[in-house]
Amino acid sequence: MNHFEIIAARVAQVRATLAQQELDAFIVPHDDEHLGEYIPAHAERLAWLTGFNGSAGLAIILPQQAALFVDGRYTVQARLQSPAETFSFLHLVDDPHIDWLAQQLDSGARVGFDPRLHSLTWYQNAKAQLGEHGIELIAVTDNPIDLHWSDRPAPGKHPVILYSEALAGQSSQTKRELLASDLRKRGLDAVLLTQAEPINWLLNLRGRDVERLPVVLGYAVLYANASMDFIVDTDKLDCIAFSQHAGQDVSVYPIDKLGALLRRIGSDQQRVLADPNSANAWTQLTMEEAGAILVAGQDPTMLPKACKNDVELAGMRAAHLRDGVAVTRFLAWLDRLIAAGEFDGVDEGTLADQLEAFRREQEHYVEPSFDTISALGPNAAMCHYRHTNGVPRPFGQDAIYLVDSGGQYLDGTTDITRTVKVGEVSAEHKAMFTRVLQGHIALDQARFPRGTSGIQLDVLARMPLWQAGYNYDHGTGHGVGHFLSVHEGPQRISPKGSLVPLMPGMVLSNEPGYYREDGFGIRCENLEIVVELPGQGELAMLGFERLTYVPFDTRLIDRDLLSPAEFRWINEYHAEVHRRLSPLLEGEDLAWLEQATRLL
Repeated sequence: MNHFEIIAARVAQVRATLAQQELDAFIVPHDDEHLGEYIPAHAERLAWLTGFNGSAGLAIILPQQAALFVDGRYTVQARLQSPAETFSFLHLVDDPHIDWLAQQLDSGARVGFDPRLHSLTWYQNAKAQLGEHGIELIAVTDNPIDLHWSDRPAPGKHPVILYSEALAGQSSQTKRELLASDLRKRGLDAVLLTQAEPINWLLNLRGRDVERLPVVLGYAVLYANASMDFIVDTDKLDCIAFSQHAGQDVSVYPIDKLGALLRRIGSDQQRVLADPNSANAWTQLTMEEAGAILVAGQDPTMLPKACKNDVELAGMRAAHLRDGVAVTRFLAWLDRLIAAGEFDGVDEGTLADQLEAFRREQEHYVEPSFDTISALGPNAAMCHYRHTNGVPRPFGQDAIYLVDSGGQYLDGTTDITRTVKVGEVSAEHKAMFTRVLQGHIALDQARFPRGTSGIQLDVLARMPLWQAGYNYDHGTGHGVGHFLSVHEGPQRISPKGSLVPLMPGMVLSNEPGYYREDGFGIRCENLEIVVELPGQGELAMLGFERLTYVPFDTRLIDRDLLSPAEFRWINEYHAEVHRRLSPLLEGEDLAWLEQATRLL
Protein backbone atom coordinates (compact mmCIF):
# COMPACT_ATOMS: atom_id res chain seq x y z
CA MET A 1 0.00 0.00 0.00
CA ASN A 2 1.11 3.55 -0.64
CA HIS A 3 1.15 6.22 2.08
CA PHE A 4 -2.38 7.46 1.44
CA GLU A 5 -3.77 3.90 1.39
CA ILE A 6 -2.11 3.21 4.75
CA ILE A 7 -3.73 6.32 6.22
CA ALA A 8 -7.15 5.30 4.88
CA ALA A 9 -6.74 1.83 6.41
CA ARG A 10 -5.88 3.32 9.80
CA VAL A 11 -8.95 5.54 9.72
CA ALA A 12 -11.04 2.46 8.93
CA GLN A 13 -9.56 0.64 11.95
CA VAL A 14 -10.42 3.53 14.24
CA ARG A 15 -13.96 3.68 12.83
CA ALA A 16 -14.45 -0.01 13.62
CA THR A 17 -13.41 0.61 17.23
CA LEU A 18 -15.73 3.59 17.52
CA ALA A 19 -18.61 1.39 16.40
CA GLN A 20 -17.72 -1.14 19.11
CA GLN A 21 -17.60 1.65 21.71
CA GLU A 22 -20.94 3.03 20.43
CA LEU A 23 -19.36 6.38 19.58
CA ASP A 24 -20.48 8.57 16.68
CA ALA A 25 -17.26 10.61 16.53
CA PHE A 26 -13.79 10.80 18.04
CA ILE A 27 -11.59 13.88 18.44
CA VAL A 28 -7.81 13.59 17.97
CA PRO A 29 -5.72 16.64 19.00
CA HIS A 30 -2.00 17.18 18.44
CA ASP A 31 -1.25 16.91 22.15
CA ASP A 32 0.15 14.57 24.75
CA GLU A 33 -0.83 14.27 28.41
CA HIS A 34 1.21 17.34 29.33
CA LEU A 35 -0.34 19.65 26.70
CA GLY A 36 2.99 21.22 25.81
CA GLU A 37 4.00 22.60 22.43
CA TYR A 38 6.49 19.81 21.76
CA ILE A 39 5.50 16.17 22.17
CA PRO A 40 7.50 12.92 22.10
CA ALA A 41 7.34 10.45 19.22
CA HIS A 42 5.10 8.00 21.10
CA ALA A 43 2.46 10.74 21.46
CA GLU A 44 2.23 11.66 17.76
CA ARG A 45 -1.24 10.18 17.42
CA LEU A 46 -2.43 12.80 14.95
CA ALA A 47 0.49 12.07 12.62
CA TRP A 48 -0.13 8.31 12.82
CA LEU A 49 -3.81 8.74 11.98
CA THR A 50 -3.61 11.44 9.29
CA GLY A 51 -0.04 11.55 8.00
CA PHE A 52 0.14 15.25 8.90
CA ASN A 53 3.12 16.00 11.14
CA GLY A 54 2.81 19.75 11.74
CA SER A 55 2.96 21.21 15.24
CA ALA A 56 -0.70 22.31 15.41
CA GLY A 57 -3.78 20.48 14.24
CA LEU A 58 -6.77 18.33 15.14
CA ALA A 59 -8.74 15.57 13.45
CA ILE A 60 -12.31 14.36 13.89
CA ILE A 61 -13.35 10.90 12.74
CA LEU A 62 -17.02 10.13 12.02
CA PRO A 63 -18.54 6.96 10.53
CA GLN A 64 -18.81 8.35 7.00
CA GLN A 65 -16.39 11.27 6.94
CA ALA A 66 -13.30 12.77 8.58
CA ALA A 67 -11.87 16.26 8.89
CA LEU A 68 -8.39 17.62 9.49
CA PHE A 69 -8.14 21.10 11.01
CA VAL A 70 -4.88 23.06 10.59
CA ASP A 71 -3.94 26.74 10.73
CA GLY A 72 -2.64 28.90 7.90
CA ARG A 73 0.95 27.78 8.39
CA TYR A 74 0.11 24.23 7.39
CA THR A 75 -2.56 24.48 4.68
CA VAL A 76 -0.23 23.33 1.92
CA GLN A 77 1.55 20.74 4.05
CA ALA A 78 -1.69 19.09 5.19
CA ARG A 79 -2.85 18.56 1.60
CA LEU A 80 0.49 17.02 0.68
CA GLN A 81 0.63 14.66 3.65
CA SER A 82 -3.02 13.64 4.15
CA PRO A 83 -5.32 12.02 1.55
CA ALA A 84 -8.09 14.30 0.29
CA GLU A 85 -10.18 11.17 -0.38
CA THR A 86 -10.24 10.55 3.39
CA PHE A 87 -10.15 14.02 4.98
CA SER A 88 -11.83 17.35 4.46
CA PHE A 89 -9.39 20.19 5.17
CA LEU A 90 -10.61 22.96 7.45
CA HIS A 91 -9.03 25.96 9.21
CA LEU A 92 -8.24 25.49 12.88
CA VAL A 93 -9.28 29.06 13.74
CA ASP A 94 -11.78 30.09 11.07
CA ASP A 95 -13.72 26.78 11.29
CA PRO A 96 -14.08 26.00 15.03
CA HIS A 97 -14.07 22.23 15.31
CA ILE A 98 -16.85 21.95 17.90
CA ASP A 99 -19.13 24.15 15.77
CA TRP A 100 -18.38 21.94 12.77
CA LEU A 101 -18.95 18.76 14.76
CA ALA A 102 -22.29 19.97 16.10
CA GLN A 103 -23.43 20.59 12.53
CA GLN A 104 -22.57 17.04 11.47
CA LEU A 105 -24.33 15.13 14.25
CA ASP A 106 -27.92 14.64 15.35
CA SER A 107 -29.23 15.04 18.87
CA GLY A 108 -28.41 11.98 20.95
CA ALA A 109 -25.02 11.42 19.32
CA ARG A 110 -22.03 10.40 21.45
CA VAL A 111 -18.62 12.04 20.86
CA GLY A 112 -15.53 10.34 22.28
CA PHE A 113 -12.43 12.10 23.55
CA ASP A 114 -9.36 11.18 25.59
CA PRO A 115 -9.48 13.38 28.73
CA ARG A 116 -5.72 13.13 29.12
CA LEU A 117 -5.20 14.97 25.83
CA HIS A 118 -7.47 17.98 26.36
CA SER A 119 -7.45 20.80 28.88
CA LEU A 120 -10.21 21.18 31.46
CA THR A 121 -11.24 24.46 29.83
CA TRP A 122 -11.64 22.71 26.48
CA TYR A 123 -13.68 19.94 28.11
CA GLN A 124 -16.00 22.33 29.92
CA ASN A 125 -16.58 24.47 26.84
CA ALA A 126 -17.02 21.53 24.45
CA LYS A 127 -19.39 19.72 26.84
CA ALA A 128 -21.58 22.81 27.18
CA GLN A 129 -21.55 23.60 23.47
CA LEU A 130 -22.36 20.08 22.34
CA GLY A 131 -24.94 19.76 25.11
CA GLU A 132 -26.91 22.62 23.57
CA HIS A 133 -27.42 20.31 20.58
CA GLY A 134 -28.26 17.25 22.66
CA ILE A 135 -24.84 15.70 21.92
CA GLU A 136 -23.01 13.88 24.71
CA LEU A 137 -19.23 14.13 25.27
CA ILE A 138 -17.84 10.75 26.37
CA ALA A 139 -14.43 10.29 28.05
CA VAL A 140 -12.75 7.11 26.80
CA THR A 141 -10.43 5.01 28.92
CA ASP A 142 -8.78 3.25 25.97
CA ASN A 143 -7.74 5.63 23.19
CA PRO A 144 -8.75 3.88 19.93
CA ILE A 145 -5.56 5.01 18.22
CA ASP A 146 -3.41 3.37 20.89
CA LEU A 147 -5.32 0.10 20.33
CA HIS A 148 -4.22 -0.03 16.67
CA TRP A 149 -0.80 1.68 16.67
CA SER A 150 1.16 -1.57 16.55
CA ASP A 151 4.58 -0.05 15.84
CA ARG A 152 4.21 2.79 18.31
CA PRO A 153 7.62 3.97 19.59
CA ALA A 154 8.36 3.23 23.22
CA PRO A 155 8.82 6.21 25.56
CA GLY A 156 12.46 7.16 25.97
CA LYS A 157 14.48 6.02 28.96
CA HIS A 158 17.12 8.76 28.95
CA PRO A 159 18.44 9.46 32.46
CA VAL A 160 17.32 12.64 34.15
CA ILE A 161 19.87 15.47 34.14
CA LEU A 162 20.39 16.94 37.62
CA TYR A 163 20.79 20.60 36.68
CA SER A 164 23.28 22.24 39.01
CA GLU A 165 22.67 25.39 41.00
CA ALA A 166 25.79 26.78 39.32
CA LEU A 167 23.77 26.81 36.08
CA ALA A 168 20.30 27.44 37.53
CA GLY A 169 21.36 30.23 39.88
CA GLN A 170 18.90 29.20 42.58
CA SER A 171 18.24 26.00 44.49
CA SER A 172 15.07 24.02 44.02
CA GLN A 173 14.40 24.40 47.74
CA THR A 174 14.48 28.20 47.44
CA LYS A 175 12.12 28.17 44.48
CA ARG A 176 9.68 25.87 46.26
CA GLU A 177 9.70 28.01 49.40
CA LEU A 178 8.83 31.13 47.39
CA LEU A 179 5.92 29.45 45.62
CA ALA A 180 4.70 27.72 48.79
CA SER A 181 4.69 31.05 50.64
CA ASP A 182 2.36 32.41 47.98
CA LEU A 183 0.09 29.36 48.31
CA ARG A 184 -0.20 29.95 52.05
CA LYS A 185 -1.06 33.61 51.55
CA ARG A 186 -3.85 32.60 49.19
CA GLY A 187 -5.24 29.95 51.52
CA LEU A 188 -4.34 27.11 49.16
CA ASP A 189 -3.09 23.66 50.14
CA ALA A 190 -1.32 22.69 46.91
CA VAL A 191 -0.75 23.39 43.25
CA LEU A 192 -0.93 20.81 40.47
CA LEU A 193 1.84 21.03 37.83
CA THR A 194 1.52 19.00 34.65
CA GLN A 195 3.63 20.74 32.00
CA ALA A 196 7.27 19.78 31.62
CA GLU A 197 8.97 23.18 31.67
CA PRO A 198 7.59 24.39 35.04
CA ILE A 199 8.40 21.09 36.75
CA ASN A 200 11.93 20.92 35.33
CA TRP A 201 12.56 24.55 36.27
CA LEU A 202 11.23 24.09 39.80
CA LEU A 203 13.19 20.92 40.53
CA ASN A 204 16.34 22.03 38.64
CA LEU A 205 16.10 19.08 36.29
CA ARG A 206 16.51 18.63 32.58
CA GLY A 207 16.09 15.57 30.34
CA ARG A 208 15.96 14.15 26.83
CA ASP A 209 12.36 12.92 26.67
CA VAL A 210 11.34 15.26 23.83
CA GLU A 211 13.41 16.31 20.83
CA ARG A 212 14.32 20.02 20.86
CA LEU A 213 12.99 20.40 24.42
CA PRO A 214 15.49 19.34 27.12
CA VAL A 215 13.03 18.07 29.74
CA VAL A 216 11.97 14.97 31.61
CA LEU A 217 8.21 14.41 31.42
CA GLY A 218 6.22 13.95 34.60
CA TYR A 219 3.71 15.45 37.00
CA ALA A 220 4.15 17.25 40.29
CA VAL A 221 2.17 18.55 43.24
CA LEU A 222 3.70 21.30 45.36
CA TYR A 223 2.22 21.71 48.84
CA ALA A 224 1.90 24.82 50.99
CA ASN A 225 4.61 23.52 53.35
CA ALA A 226 7.08 23.46 50.37
CA SER A 227 7.13 19.67 50.17
CA MET A 228 6.54 18.18 46.74
CA ASP A 229 5.38 14.96 45.09
CA PHE A 230 7.11 14.16 41.79
CA ILE A 231 5.46 11.53 39.60
CA VAL A 232 7.81 10.26 36.91
CA ASP A 233 9.15 7.17 35.17
CA THR A 234 11.48 6.12 38.01
CA ASP A 235 13.67 4.11 35.61
CA LYS A 236 15.14 7.47 34.54
CA LEU A 237 16.04 8.52 38.07
CA ASP A 238 18.79 7.69 40.53
CA CYS A 239 16.61 8.27 43.57
CA ILE A 240 19.51 8.72 46.01
CA ALA A 241 21.26 11.29 43.81
CA PHE A 242 17.95 13.00 43.13
CA SER A 243 17.15 13.24 46.84
CA GLN A 244 20.52 14.85 47.50
CA HIS A 245 19.91 17.23 44.60
CA ALA A 246 16.33 18.31 45.31
CA GLY A 247 16.05 17.81 49.08
CA GLN A 248 14.44 15.31 51.44
CA ASP A 249 11.00 16.92 51.17
CA VAL A 250 10.49 15.80 47.56
CA SER A 251 8.80 12.38 47.30
CA VAL A 252 9.11 10.37 44.09
CA TYR A 253 6.31 8.13 42.77
CA PRO A 254 6.20 5.93 39.66
CA ILE A 255 3.96 7.15 36.90
CA ASP A 256 1.36 4.42 37.43
CA LYS A 257 0.65 5.83 40.91
CA LEU A 258 -0.58 9.18 39.56
CA GLY A 259 -4.27 8.36 39.78
CA ALA A 260 -4.01 7.07 43.34
CA LEU A 261 -2.07 10.16 44.41
CA LEU A 262 -4.64 12.53 42.86
CA ARG A 263 -7.50 10.64 44.55
CA ARG A 264 -5.69 10.80 47.89
CA ILE A 265 -5.37 14.58 47.55
CA GLY A 266 -9.05 14.73 46.73
CA SER A 267 -10.07 12.59 49.69
CA ASP A 268 -8.32 15.06 51.99
CA GLN A 269 -10.57 17.78 50.49
CA GLN A 270 -7.58 19.97 49.77
CA ARG A 271 -7.85 23.31 48.00
CA VAL A 272 -5.73 22.77 44.90
CA LEU A 273 -4.63 25.46 42.45
CA ALA A 274 -4.66 24.21 38.85
CA ASP A 275 -4.51 25.96 35.52
CA PRO A 276 -7.55 24.76 33.55
CA ASN A 277 -5.95 25.97 30.33
CA SER A 278 -2.69 24.05 30.62
CA ALA A 279 -3.46 20.99 32.80
CA ASN A 280 -5.32 18.09 31.25
CA ALA A 281 -8.94 17.44 32.15
CA TRP A 282 -8.33 13.95 33.54
CA THR A 283 -5.98 15.06 36.32
CA GLN A 284 -8.34 17.76 37.56
CA LEU A 285 -11.55 15.75 37.22
CA THR A 286 -9.92 12.85 39.08
CA MET A 287 -9.09 15.11 42.03
CA GLU A 288 -12.44 16.86 41.98
CA GLU A 289 -14.44 13.64 41.85
CA ALA A 290 -12.48 12.44 44.90
CA GLY A 291 -13.38 15.57 46.89
CA ALA A 292 -10.71 18.18 46.07
CA ILE A 293 -11.70 21.83 45.77
CA LEU A 294 -10.21 23.07 42.50
CA VAL A 295 -9.15 26.70 42.34
CA ALA A 296 -8.58 27.88 38.77
CA GLY A 297 -5.52 30.05 38.24
CA GLN A 298 -2.40 30.50 36.15
CA ASP A 299 0.54 28.21 36.79
CA PRO A 300 2.47 30.15 39.49
CA THR A 301 5.86 29.14 38.07
CA MET A 302 5.33 31.09 34.83
CA LEU A 303 6.50 34.54 35.88
CA PRO A 304 9.45 33.54 38.11
CA LYS A 305 10.63 31.15 35.38
CA ALA A 306 10.36 33.87 32.73
CA CYS A 307 12.15 36.53 34.81
CA LYS A 308 15.58 34.98 34.74
CA ASN A 309 18.09 35.50 37.53
CA ASP A 310 21.61 36.87 37.07
CA VAL A 311 23.19 33.43 36.70
CA GLU A 312 20.68 32.37 34.06
CA LEU A 313 21.19 35.60 32.13
CA ALA A 314 24.97 35.21 32.28
CA GLY A 315 24.50 31.72 30.82
CA MET A 316 22.27 33.06 28.09
CA ARG A 317 24.86 35.68 27.15
CA ALA A 318 27.65 33.08 27.03
CA ALA A 319 25.56 30.65 24.99
CA HIS A 320 24.65 33.35 22.50
CA LEU A 321 28.27 34.33 22.05
CA ARG A 322 29.23 30.75 21.16
CA ASP A 323 26.15 30.45 18.97
CA GLY A 324 27.14 33.67 17.23
CA VAL A 325 30.49 32.10 16.36
CA ALA A 326 28.74 29.05 14.87
CA VAL A 327 26.25 31.05 12.78
CA THR A 328 28.93 33.49 11.60
CA ARG A 329 31.17 30.62 10.51
CA PHE A 330 28.20 29.18 8.61
CA LEU A 331 27.49 32.46 6.83
CA ALA A 332 31.17 32.78 5.92
CA TRP A 333 31.19 29.21 4.62
CA LEU A 334 28.05 29.94 2.57
CA ASP A 335 29.63 32.96 0.89
CA ARG A 336 32.73 30.92 0.04
CA LEU A 337 30.49 28.23 -1.44
CA ILE A 338 28.80 30.83 -3.66
CA ALA A 339 32.11 32.34 -4.71
CA ALA A 340 33.41 28.90 -5.70
CA GLY A 341 30.21 28.05 -7.57
CA GLU A 342 30.29 24.50 -6.17
CA PHE A 343 26.57 23.80 -5.84
CA ASP A 344 26.35 20.15 -6.87
CA GLY A 345 24.44 18.22 -4.22
CA VAL A 346 23.80 21.32 -2.12
CA ASP A 347 20.21 21.93 -1.04
CA GLU A 348 18.22 23.23 1.91
CA GLY A 349 18.94 20.06 3.84
CA THR A 350 22.71 20.11 3.39
CA LEU A 351 22.76 23.79 4.36
CA ALA A 352 20.90 23.02 7.59
CA ASP A 353 23.27 20.11 8.28
CA GLN A 354 26.32 22.34 7.83
CA LEU A 355 24.96 24.90 10.27
CA GLU A 356 24.30 22.12 12.77
CA ALA A 357 27.89 20.91 12.30
CA PHE A 358 29.27 24.32 13.27
CA ARG A 359 27.05 24.37 16.36
CA ARG A 360 28.18 20.90 17.42
CA GLU A 361 31.72 22.23 17.69
CA GLN A 362 30.66 24.69 20.40
CA GLU A 363 31.07 24.01 24.11
CA HIS A 364 27.94 22.90 26.01
CA TYR A 365 25.94 22.33 22.81
CA VAL A 366 23.20 19.69 23.19
CA GLU A 367 20.82 19.84 20.21
CA PRO A 368 18.82 22.28 18.04
CA SER A 369 16.19 24.29 19.91
CA PHE A 370 13.73 23.61 17.06
CA ASP A 371 13.81 22.13 13.58
CA THR A 372 15.87 24.48 11.43
CA ILE A 373 13.92 26.47 8.86
CA SER A 374 16.31 26.34 5.92
CA ALA A 375 14.38 27.94 3.08
CA LEU A 376 15.41 29.01 -0.39
CA GLY A 377 13.40 31.32 -2.62
CA PRO A 378 9.63 30.68 -2.52
CA ASN A 379 9.96 28.20 0.35
CA ALA A 380 10.95 31.08 2.62
CA ALA A 381 7.46 32.51 2.14
CA MET A 382 6.17 29.68 4.39
CA CYS A 383 6.91 30.92 7.91
CA HIS A 384 7.26 27.44 9.41
CA TYR A 385 8.69 25.65 6.38
CA ARG A 386 10.43 22.30 6.97
CA HIS A 387 12.63 20.92 4.22
CA THR A 388 12.17 17.43 5.68
CA ASN A 389 8.49 17.39 4.64
CA GLY A 390 9.33 16.99 0.96
CA VAL A 391 12.24 17.20 -1.45
CA PRO A 392 14.65 19.93 -0.28
CA ARG A 393 15.02 22.74 -2.82
CA PRO A 394 18.40 22.68 -4.62
CA PHE A 395 20.80 25.56 -4.08
CA GLY A 396 21.82 27.93 -6.87
CA GLN A 397 18.56 29.12 -8.42
CA ASP A 398 17.34 31.73 -5.92
CA ALA A 399 18.19 35.26 -4.87
CA ILE A 400 17.44 34.96 -1.17
CA TYR A 401 17.97 32.32 1.52
CA LEU A 402 16.25 32.45 4.92
CA VAL A 403 17.64 30.42 7.81
CA ASP A 404 15.85 30.41 11.18
CA SER A 405 17.62 28.21 13.68
CA GLY A 406 18.66 27.85 17.28
CA GLY A 407 20.60 25.79 19.75
CA GLN A 408 20.04 24.22 23.14
CA TYR A 409 23.17 24.74 25.23
CA LEU A 410 23.58 23.66 28.84
CA ASP A 411 23.70 27.32 29.83
CA GLY A 412 21.10 28.80 27.49
CA THR A 413 18.73 28.58 24.53
CA THR A 414 19.23 30.50 21.28
CA ASP A 415 17.05 31.47 18.30
CA ILE A 416 18.23 33.55 15.34
CA THR A 417 17.06 34.29 11.80
CA ARG A 418 19.18 35.73 9.02
CA THR A 419 18.11 36.45 5.46
CA VAL A 420 21.02 36.18 3.04
CA LYS A 421 21.79 37.19 -0.54
CA VAL A 422 22.65 34.02 -2.47
CA GLY A 423 21.91 35.21 -6.03
CA GLU A 424 20.92 38.27 -8.00
CA VAL A 425 18.54 40.36 -5.91
CA SER A 426 16.04 42.90 -7.19
CA ALA A 427 15.30 46.41 -6.00
CA GLU A 428 12.11 45.04 -4.44
CA HIS A 429 14.06 42.43 -2.48
CA LYS A 430 16.23 45.19 -1.06
CA ALA A 431 13.32 47.50 -0.28
CA MET A 432 11.39 44.79 1.59
CA PHE A 433 14.45 43.60 3.50
CA THR A 434 15.22 47.17 4.52
CA ARG A 435 11.69 47.76 5.80
CA VAL A 436 11.83 44.57 7.85
CA LEU A 437 15.21 45.58 9.28
CA GLN A 438 13.85 49.06 10.07
CA GLY A 439 11.07 47.45 12.10
CA HIS A 440 13.61 45.31 13.92
CA ILE A 441 15.66 48.42 14.74
CA ALA A 442 12.63 50.34 15.98
CA LEU A 443 11.68 47.59 18.44
CA ASP A 444 15.28 47.10 19.54
CA GLN A 445 15.49 50.79 20.44
CA ALA A 446 12.19 50.92 22.32
CA ARG A 447 11.98 52.56 25.75
CA PHE A 448 8.82 51.86 27.70
CA PRO A 449 7.48 52.30 31.23
CA ARG A 450 6.89 49.45 33.65
CA GLY A 451 3.52 47.87 33.07
CA THR A 452 3.89 47.87 29.28
CA SER A 453 2.94 44.60 27.62
CA GLY A 454 4.13 43.20 24.30
CA ILE A 455 0.84 43.94 22.59
CA GLN A 456 1.62 47.67 23.02
CA LEU A 457 5.07 47.39 21.39
CA ASP A 458 4.17 45.24 18.40
CA VAL A 459 3.25 48.22 16.20
CA LEU A 460 6.83 49.53 16.35
CA ALA A 461 8.11 46.58 14.33
CA ARG A 462 5.29 46.80 11.78
CA MET A 463 5.25 50.54 11.13
CA PRO A 464 7.89 50.65 8.33
CA LEU A 465 5.98 47.92 6.48
CA TRP A 466 2.58 49.48 7.17
CA GLN A 467 3.72 52.82 5.81
CA ALA A 468 4.49 51.09 2.51
CA GLY A 469 1.26 49.04 2.54
CA TYR A 470 2.61 45.70 3.76
CA ASN A 471 2.37 43.49 6.84
CA TYR A 472 3.24 40.01 8.16
CA ASP A 473 0.88 37.41 9.60
CA HIS A 474 2.69 36.26 12.74
CA GLY A 475 3.70 37.65 16.10
CA THR A 476 6.78 39.81 16.41
CA GLY A 477 8.29 38.21 19.48
CA HIS A 478 7.98 35.15 21.72
CA GLY A 479 9.53 34.40 25.07
CA VAL A 480 12.57 32.09 25.26
CA GLY A 481 13.50 29.80 28.14
CA HIS A 482 16.84 29.09 29.80
CA PHE A 483 17.91 25.68 28.49
CA LEU A 484 14.19 25.00 28.21
CA SER A 485 11.57 25.75 25.57
CA VAL A 486 12.46 28.14 22.77
CA HIS A 487 8.83 29.30 23.02
CA GLU A 488 8.14 30.47 26.57
CA GLY A 489 5.18 32.31 28.06
CA PRO A 490 3.61 34.39 29.36
CA GLN A 491 5.62 37.18 27.64
CA ARG A 492 4.96 37.85 23.99
CA ILE A 493 5.07 40.69 21.44
CA SER A 494 2.11 40.35 19.12
CA PRO A 495 -1.00 42.24 17.96
CA LYS A 496 -3.01 39.55 19.75
CA GLY A 497 -0.42 38.95 22.42
CA SER A 498 -0.35 38.52 26.14
CA LEU A 499 -1.40 41.41 28.36
CA VAL A 500 1.23 40.34 30.92
CA PRO A 501 3.64 43.28 31.38
CA LEU A 502 7.21 42.84 30.19
CA MET A 503 9.50 42.56 33.20
CA PRO A 504 13.28 42.69 33.75
CA GLY A 505 14.93 39.34 33.07
CA MET A 506 12.46 38.22 30.44
CA VAL A 507 13.98 37.11 27.13
CA LEU A 508 12.07 37.70 23.90
CA SER A 509 12.66 37.45 20.19
CA ASN A 510 12.53 40.49 17.88
CA GLU A 511 11.57 39.05 14.49
CA PRO A 512 9.50 41.08 12.03
CA GLY A 513 9.26 39.66 8.53
CA TYR A 514 7.68 39.84 5.11
CA TYR A 515 6.46 36.98 2.91
CA ARG A 516 5.48 36.93 -0.77
CA GLU A 517 3.66 33.71 -1.60
CA ASP A 518 5.48 31.71 -4.29
CA GLY A 519 8.16 34.41 -4.30
CA PHE A 520 10.39 34.95 -1.28
CA GLY A 521 10.47 35.43 2.47
CA ILE A 522 12.40 37.77 4.77
CA ARG A 523 12.88 37.73 8.53
CA CYS A 524 15.38 39.48 10.81
CA GLU A 525 15.58 37.99 14.31
CA ASN A 526 17.66 38.62 17.41
CA LEU A 527 16.92 37.72 21.01
CA GLU A 528 16.70 40.50 23.62
CA ILE A 529 16.61 40.75 27.42
CA VAL A 530 14.19 43.16 29.09
CA VAL A 531 16.34 45.42 31.31
CA GLU A 532 15.93 48.46 33.52
CA LEU A 533 17.25 51.65 31.95
CA PRO A 534 19.10 54.45 33.76
CA GLY A 535 16.81 56.98 35.41
CA GLN A 536 15.54 59.79 33.19
CA GLY A 537 12.38 61.81 33.57
CA GLU A 538 9.59 60.86 35.96
CA LEU A 539 9.05 57.20 35.08
CA ALA A 540 11.09 54.06 35.68
CA MET A 541 11.80 52.89 32.15
CA LEU A 542 12.61 49.53 30.60
CA GLY A 543 14.29 48.61 27.35
CA PHE A 544 16.13 45.78 25.63
CA GLU A 545 19.66 44.41 25.87
CA ARG A 546 20.70 42.46 22.80
CA LEU A 547 21.75 38.84 23.19
CA THR A 548 22.36 37.99 19.52
CA TYR A 549 25.47 39.24 17.74
CA VAL A 550 25.73 38.06 14.12
CA PRO A 551 26.04 40.32 11.04
CA PHE A 552 22.98 41.23 9.00
CA ASP A 553 23.51 41.00 5.23
CA THR A 554 24.11 44.63 4.24
CA ARG A 555 24.08 43.64 0.56
CA LEU A 556 20.28 43.46 0.93
CA ILE A 557 19.92 47.02 2.27
CA ASP A 558 18.44 49.86 0.22
CA ARG A 559 20.46 52.75 1.65
CA ASP A 560 18.07 55.36 0.27
CA LEU A 561 15.39 54.17 2.70
CA LEU A 562 17.52 54.49 5.84
CA SER A 563 17.46 57.44 8.22
CA PRO A 564 20.71 58.72 9.78
CA ALA A 565 19.70 57.08 13.08
CA GLU A 566 19.20 53.72 11.32
CA PHE A 567 22.60 54.01 9.61
CA ARG A 568 24.10 54.66 13.02
CA TRP A 569 22.31 51.65 14.60
CA ILE A 570 23.54 49.27 11.89
CA ASN A 571 27.12 50.50 12.10
CA GLU A 572 27.18 50.43 15.89
CA TYR A 573 25.62 46.97 15.97
CA HIS A 574 28.17 45.62 13.50
CA ALA A 575 31.02 47.25 15.40
CA GLU A 576 29.85 45.41 18.52
CA VAL A 577 29.52 42.15 16.56
CA HIS A 578 33.11 42.56 15.42
CA ARG A 579 34.35 43.41 18.91
CA ARG A 580 32.73 40.33 20.42
CA LEU A 581 33.37 37.74 17.72
CA SER A 582 36.72 38.68 16.20
CA PRO A 583 38.78 37.22 19.10
CA LEU A 584 36.95 33.91 18.58
CA LEU A 585 37.43 33.59 14.81
CA GLU A 586 40.45 33.10 12.61
CA GLY A 587 41.56 32.72 9.02
CA GLU A 588 38.91 32.95 6.31
CA ASP A 589 36.12 33.26 8.87
CA LEU A 590 37.75 36.29 10.48
CA ALA A 591 38.37 37.85 7.09
CA TRP A 592 34.69 37.36 6.23
CA LEU A 593 33.65 39.02 9.51
CA GLU A 594 35.84 42.02 8.70
CA GLN A 595 34.02 42.69 5.43
CA ALA A 596 30.56 41.76 6.77
CA THR A 597 30.78 44.35 9.57
CA ARG A 598 32.42 47.22 7.71
CA LEU A 599 30.79 50.64 7.86
CA LEU A 600 27.86 51.34 5.56
